[in-house]
This record gives sequence, C-alpha cells and structure tokens, in this order.
Amino acid sequence: MDFEAIEDQDGVRCSWNVLPNTRIEATRGVVPVSALYTPLKERPEQPPIRYEPVMCKVPCRAVLNPYCQIDVRGKLWICPFCLQRNQFPPHYKDISAHNLPPELLPRFTTIEYELPRRSPVPPVFMFVVDTCLPEDELKALKDSLILALSLVPANALVGLITFGTMVQLHELGHQDCPKSYVFRGTKDYNVKQIQEMLGIGSSIRNQPGAPQAAQSVPQQTYGADRFVQSVEQCEFTLTSILEQLQRDPWPVASDRRPLRSTGAAMAVAVGMMESAFPNAGGRIMLFCGGPATQGPGMVVGPELKEPIRSHHDIDKESDRHFRKAIKFYEGLARRAAASGHAMDIFSGCLDQVGLAEMKSMVNWSGGSMVLTDSFVTAIFKQSFQRVLEKDESGNLQMGFNATLEVQTTKELKVCGMIGPGISANKKTAMVSDSEIGIGGTTAWRMAALNSRTTVGIYFEVANQQSQALQPGSRGLIQFATMYQHAGGDYRMRVTTIARSWAEGSSPDIPASFDQEAAAVLMSRIAVYRAEQEEVGDVLRWLDRMLIRLCQKFGDYRRDDPASFRLAPSFSIYPQFMYHLRRSQFLQVFNSSPDETAFYRHCLFREDTTNSLTMIQPSLMSYGFEGPPAPVLLDSVSMKPDVVLVLDTFFHILIWHGETIAEWRKAGYHEQPEYENLKLLLEAPVVDAQGMLVERMPVPRYIVCDQNGSQARFLVSKLNPSTSYSSANQYGGGEAVLTDDVNVSTFLSALSGLAVKGTS
Repeated sequence: MDFEAIEDQDGVRCSWNVLPNTRIEATRGVVPVSALYTPLKERPEQPPIRYEPVMCKVPCRAVLNPYCQIDVRGKLWICPFCLQRNQFPPHYKDISAHNLPPELLPRFTTIEYELPRRSPVPPVFMFVVDTCLPEDELKALKDSLILALSLVPANALVGLITFGTMVQLHELGHQDCPKSYVFRGTKDYNVKQIQEMLGIGSSIRNQPGAPQAAQSVPQQTYGADRFVQSVEQCEFTLTSILEQLQRDPWPVASDRRPLRSTGAAMAVAVGMMESAFPNAGGRIMLFCGGPATQGPGMVVGPELKEPIRSHHDIDKESDRHFRKAIKFYEGLARRAAASGHAMDIFSGCLDQVGLAEMKSMVNWSGGSMVLTDSFVTAIFKQSFQRVLEKDESGNLQMGFNATLEVQTTKELKVCGMIGPGISANKKTAMVSDSEIGIGGTTAWRMAALNSRTTVGIYFEVANQQSQALQPGSRGLIQFATMYQHAGGDYRMRVTTIARSWAEGSSPDIPASFDQEAAAVLMSRIAVYRAEQEEVGDVLRWLDRMLIRLCQKFGDYRRDDPASFRLAPSFSIYPQFMYHLRRSQFLQVFNSSPDETAFYRHCLFREDTTNSLTMIQPSLMSYGFEGPPAPVLLDSVSMKPDVVLVLDTFFHILIWHGETIAEWRKAGYHEQPEYENLKLLLEAPVVDAQGMLVERMPVPRYIVCDQNGSQARFLVSKLNPSTSYSSANQYGGGEAVLTDDVNVSTFLSALSGLAVKGTS
C-alpha cells in the first residue's frame, strides 16, 4: 500500500488502513485507530468547483461523496453515514450512470467547493509591537513591519498597538497629527471597558438613532475604522508612525528589567478585535523582545536579582507568576479563537520571553510561533515574510476562521483531536466516552491554517464482539473543513475515506500498519500527556505501549529473545520510539521552558514527513566514493573524510570531518587540481539552502568541523553505538561521551521483555 500516494490525494495518513472489526481487537492493537489530516493540502491538479455542496438532512449534514449509493432513475442518494434517503437538487436532473457530477467520481474523494457567499470583511492584521528593545533591534523590527505592508493584500485591514510601560493603540485616520489612545500597562482591561473607551462594538452600531444605511456597509467595522484601515488607505500614515517609533522612554535602572506590559497589550488587541470584527478572519501578531514584567500575564519581576523560571521551578511550583500568567493567557486565547482570530508570537531575545505561559494563544488559535535570538537575524526576517507568502493568484497562503467537522459510520466514535485548535462543542452520537486530546466533540475551530497545518484525529471502534462486522465491509470517515479563503470567499474542503474491516486475526491488519504515521500519532499523545503529567510517567507509558505492540505483532518463541522478529511494516517503529524518548519533546534537560513550548508547538502542527524529521533527524553523507547518500543516525557515520548534513527540522547542520576540515583550512579547494574537493564542499551547501527555502519557521543554519563546539548539535542526536564505555560492532566513527543506551541495547531489552509475555 502506497501511503504517500494516498496522502498526496487526500492529505490523510492513517495508523491502520484495515480496521479490526471489534472494540476489543482494536484495543489489543495498542496504537489507536487514528489519522493525520492536512485540511488545506495543496492539490493544484484539482481546482475548486463553484457550487454549493449537496448535504444530507439534519442532523447528519454529511456531504455527497463517491461512497454514496445513488438511484439515477429516482434521482435519490443514500447517505452512507446515517442511511437516510435524500433527493438530488433540481440542477442534478441530467444525472445518469455515464454523466456523474465530480463529487461522485472515485478519484474525487477530496473535493473543494467555492461557495457563492463572500466574507463581509477582508483579513485583519493587528501588529502588537514591543518598544522595550535596543535601538538596532527596534530599527530591524520597524523595517520588517514596513516591508510587511507591501506583502499583505492592498484591501487587508491593518492596525498597530505598541507597548512598553504603557500600551498605545494608534489612530490611523489622521495623517497630519498622529494620535494614540494610551492604556495603563498594569491594568487588565475587559471587553466592555475597551468598547466604552474606544467607542467601538456592535452596541454602538445598534444605538437608537444610528443611521440604518450604515448597517448595509459591506465592510462593517463597528466604529473601529479610526484604528484599523485598509493598507491602500493608511500605508503612508502607518509607515510614518513606524519610522518615527521610539524606544520606550521610561528609564530603566542597571539592576532592573524594562517594564514591559505584554499582557495588557494583548488584552487590548483581543478586546478590540472581538468587538470590531467578530467571526471575521484576522491575525494578532505579537513581536516581543523580552518577558512581561508588569501587569496581567506577568512572567518575571522587574528586578534582575529575580531569575526567570526554569523547568525545575515549574515542576516544584515555586514560581509565583507561572500559574496566574497561564490562566490569563488561556482566557485571551479562548476569546480570540472563539471570535476567529489567530495569534502569532515572534520572539527576538537571547533570554526567555514567556512562550511557556503564552503558548495557548498560539496553539489554540492555529497561529505561528517563531523563536529567535534577535529581530536582526535572517531567521526572524525570513520566517515573518514566509507567514505572509502568496500563491500564484496573489492570495495569501492561509485560510482564516476555519471549522473542521468529522463524520463517521456508526461503528466508529471520535475520541478527540491533537493539533492547533479548540473544541467547537458539537456533541453528537459519534462522540466517544474516552478522550484523547481535545475530546467531547466532533468539530473543532481553527482561527488560521495553511497548507502544512496537520491535525491528529483519534477514533475508537464501537462494535462489541456480538456485533462483529462482516469482513469486506467498510468504515467511512468524512472530514469537512469550512474556512474563509484569503481571496475573500468561503470554501469547504471535504475528504471522505473508506477503510475495510477485518477479523482481529487477519494478516491484512498488520500488513496495513503505517508505522510512520503511527509514530507521529503516538508521539502527539505522549507530548500532549507530558503537558499535564510527569515526564517519567509518560516515558513508562510509551515503553508499555511499545512492549505490548511487539508482543501482539512480533514473531517469537516464548522466553527466547534471539527468536524475536518484527514484520517489515513494524520494523522501524521501535527506532522511532527510541529517538522520541531521547528527543527534546520529552527530555527537557538542556532546554528552557520557552524552547520546550516552541518544539512541542511545531510537532503539533506539522505533517508526517516533517514530524518524523523532528523525532528522528535525517543524516546525509557526502564523500569521494559516490553520490550523496542517507546514512545511519549513528556515531559510526562520523568519519574524517566525509561531510555530513543533519536535518533536525529546527537546525540544518553541515559537519566537516577532520581530514576535510584540514584540507579546507589549507585552501586546497581553491587550487584547480583539487576541483573534486571544491565540489564536495559546495554540494552540501546547495542542498542545505534548498531545505532552508521550504521550511517554516526557518531553521538555524550551522556549519562546523569535527571536534568543534558546534558539533554538539550533531553528536547529541546520534545513536551512541561508540561511547566511552563500549566499542561499536562496525568499527570506525567517533566515541560519544554519554550514559544513554544505544539502539542495539534498547532493542535487545525490548525483545527480552516482549518474549516474556507480560508488560
């Protein structure tokens, strides 16, 4: 089975592609029936069709699809989910066995409808800018923001909030005399206060005596047009405000941090957006150069003698700001996501800025998180520009204000979703009692998504033993994503997949196992649990699940570890689990809470290929003996006469072996007779640049030599088959100074436990 071809067509990767026909057999399979789904997967060969979808009766509302039974004579179709009969609409009168609409053709299991209605308001971008920055940082940030005005569509609405000790909301309607509303940075402003202070909101619009004509204006902003205007109207004014923007004037003593009111600024931004643009697509973009030191959402006190919290402080609950800050930002995230507004955080600071507290604002709304050392770096500039990339039609490559809804046949129930979004609280008969991730619903809201945004949906087989399904029958799942396209129209992407049922003992079930998708889906569960539980408990749970899987699907003689074998469809799954256990997603040592929040955010939103790269990085070797080739992520690959390229998703590293590095330092590659050395040094750079172009956020680019300080990024990811305590079986390679067990020891222990028959 070609899993990648299915992903290219439908944007779906399932853990099991043949389903066990009873609940108990599905439980024994260890990895839940689940799917990774990319709602806006790029499909240039199938453009959207311009009419409304045909839907089943209320309450089902499933969309017509190739798995429906149709009666062309009676002009009827039977919904495979609820088995109701539905009449085709009048414009389907010419339907026949040889004249079918696209949604009934087998190759259109995924179809996108361009709906006739349009959004009354174009996309809204609210920039929230930190002014407590050094001069060079502030200048670089201002330049990036001015450039961004040329990247967003001319009709897009933009606004500006700046913050330091105070919060300023800038008016864009006055070209000659810039005005701004100033808010105290120590105060938490609720929606009602913001509406009254600014004179905005639906209550203003509906006041007695308000002109009725205003209610029919297509771009209704509820009185906020002083603060938020289209780029074509306010580009000159906003550019001049940004150019004249100064550092926060409040004096900062040498033993204190700047007073930074991040929480108050975000409260003002969320309050204004939900008052003026409810249920309209928009993004609140926070540019933050340090932690919040006063007011709501405060991360650390203003005195430098108070250190910012570490993982140890969070575990011991010794930090007095952490819980309060999380509660505050979660409240903002819930409000913004419910109004359809995404929140992005761009951090430019060598120290932490409070991403661990603010992560819910990004994760619950579908926004982007970019962690950089400075706003001067190319990582920030290119990542920011990539968020605002456009397609061939000139539209932004993003969807707004989306709702993802899942339908299943009665044999399946929905346990939950792990990914960017919040529950839409849609309770149906398909909701399972057991929750995985965001459960208790069959629909989720995502305020923003792009062509890479991928969610993990988890299911449960509801069939009891007495109701076992006939082998050969199929279970159906339908994903329907309604979203506001960047062009202004509403669209609906519908994907319907069918998977066959089989008896628990059938060899078709293990043969259909997609170990790559399963590794990513299990890693999402593990990392989601690590947010609420002790990491040690999660690691033990992962180990138990792996042992049970090997016991169920391994081939072995009891109590004989040497006889243990796994089928090809399971063979590399234990390696993925080995690398996941060692990864920065679960091992927080040597990572700050902000870095951990950033890494986990990326894992929860990326597709299968990128997620696997994060879990088990890829390693390419370049040498004189042949073309570039992938090699083992192992210390044995570190040879003095090769160049290695490591891709961890977050870093792209070029490593030169000791001999190659000496030749390069001697300048041999500049001599004509050593053209082959020059080509060897150039090839990895070209390939690495290709990876940098496609990635968001832009990875850190590192070039290092064997035994150099930066080589630690490579060494930390390698399987230590050669360490100070053991020699490797292959010979060669560099010794890795670590107490971690290597893959060989891990797999030996696994096979020993699996053949015992107890987990």
